[in-house]
Amino acid sequence: MGTIDSDLYRDILQFAHDTPSWFQHLMEVWTELGLLLFAVLFVVAWWRARRGDPRALAVAVLAPLGTAVAYVISEVAKSGIDEDRPCRAVSGALAPLIDCPAYGDWSFPSNHSTIAAAAAVGLALAWPKIGWLTVPMAIMMAFSRVFVGVHYPHDVAVGLLLGTFVAVLFSRLCAPAAARLVGTMRGSRNGLVLWFAGPGPATRAARPGTAPRRGAHRR
Repeated sequence: MGTIDSDLYRDILQFAHDTPSWFQHLMEVWTELGLLLFAVLFVVAWWRARRGDPRALAVAVLAPLGTAVAYVISEVAKSGIDEDRPCRAVSGALAPLIDCPAYGDWSFPSNHSTIAAAAAVGLALAWPKIGWLTVPMAIMMAFSRVFVGVHYPHDVAVGLLLGTFVAVLFSRLCAPAAARLVGTMRGSRNGLVLWFAGPGPATRAARPGTAPRRGAHRR
């Protein structure tokens, strides 16, 4: 492993050990809690998009699916590259804050970082106004994996790039077909299908006691 990356890993782990215990615990929890928060945001984004146009719902539903695809790609890459964890491979480093994963649970790329980036970007595409929240969440989760001592910096950097790339590509490729499917589902008579697809955009009702104008009044 490159000396620069190993040195940076040692420096970050030293910084982690120098932080207060409450902050260490927060970072330990965040490595897993962030995934749960993304799952909650997926549900909220889907529910919100049910009243949007077909493409809006399609992009919202594709966000978790794209995240799953990114995870599979990351896991396949991890299994093929076989990079050992820095908590075993880097000499002279302090002990990690959490247990070092077992041998065979490889390091590169970081699955957590890949999932976090794909989720953050997928949610930002579906709900642009929360991008300011989801992107920092993903970056913080990626950093936490180095902070607790189970990943090299390059593991999480590549994971973030991989998750971002897959989320954007998956959404762009699949959104048109998914939007057509949503349109078909909204025309279904099945109650469960209609509930999932939602009512779509609200239509403006005509005012009571008024009739549509057929033409402009001529003076």
